Amino acid sequence: MNRIYFNEVATRDGFQIEPNFIPTDQKIELIDALSQCGYAKVEVTSFTSPKAIPMLKDAEEVMSRIQRNPKVEYSVLVPNLRGAQRALDSKADELNLVMSTSETHNRSNLRMGREESFSALREVIEFINGRIPINVSLSTAFGCPMEGDVPQDVVMNYVSRFDNLGVRGVTICDTTGMAQPVQVKKMIDVLHNQFKHLQLTMHFHNTRGMGLANILASVESGITRFDGSLGGLGGCPYAPGASGNVCSEDAIHMVDAMGYDTGIQLDALLSIAKGLPRIVGHDIPGQVAKAGRIHDLHPEPPCQ
Repeated sequence: MNRIYFNEVATRDGFQIEPNFIPTDQKIELIDALSQCGYAKVEVTSFTSPKAIPMLKDAEEVMSRIQRNPKVEYSVLVPNLRGAQRALDSKADELNLVMSTSETHNRSNLRMGREESFSALREVIEFINGRIPINVSLSTAFGCPMEGDVPQDVVMNYVSRFDNLGVRGVTICDTTGMAQPVQVKKMIDVLHNQFKHLQLTMHFHNTRGMGLANILASVESGITRFDGSLGGLGGCPYAPGASGNVCSEDAIHMVDAMGYDTGIQLDALLSIAKGLPRIVGHDIPGQVAKAGRIHDLHPEPPCQ
């Protein structure tokens, strides 16, 4: 079976919408622990204006103090040229650029139209000029709560345009949990036919309880890279009802149980997940950290 690679996004995508600021020391301690679990990438933070995302106002300090594992790529979200320069100065291993394939969602999320976003991201790509690998995350690729269906051709058009600009990878994002497995398979068939040379990643949310089903459909269709968020933290702040990302440890537990090699030390990851509520100050959606791994369970005598 193919190796499956997981990227951890909790300390950026998860923390950015938490109601209370996570202390810098706790962020660093968590990232250092996650770095030893076998992830391909950790999306550490965002070089966005602190006024826009105050929860990540300590981006430079976090990047300067984490203990980097040479086997892990440390990615950061970058919205513009100013953010790209900050990322360069912080020695990020990868830049993650984001725009929405839905016009309405893009205006709500980024305060500009899609073509304005594309132009701004093209400037970043040209400024970087190959110095750091670039990934582009395309939001609402499976549907928009404000517009409904997003045509697959629209998504592929943006994949093609960013491919022509020389990006290393593209992440297809189910930002508001609207994807279903048949739709996912159709999308991946086209991606593999046209863009198999790109590093393709899938990013699912569990808003409607289909996150793991969509990961399974992706694995069966040949995708080998996924984003996940520890404990299932996160969600889109610009889409009503869009709850958290698919839970990292639940997804990894599933593909691990199926016999795939993830390279993840799941016991260590579950131990970290169990401590996450103390960091964020509330319960988390993840299930395996609460219920235990399948092979850890022992049959109980039948109920009388």
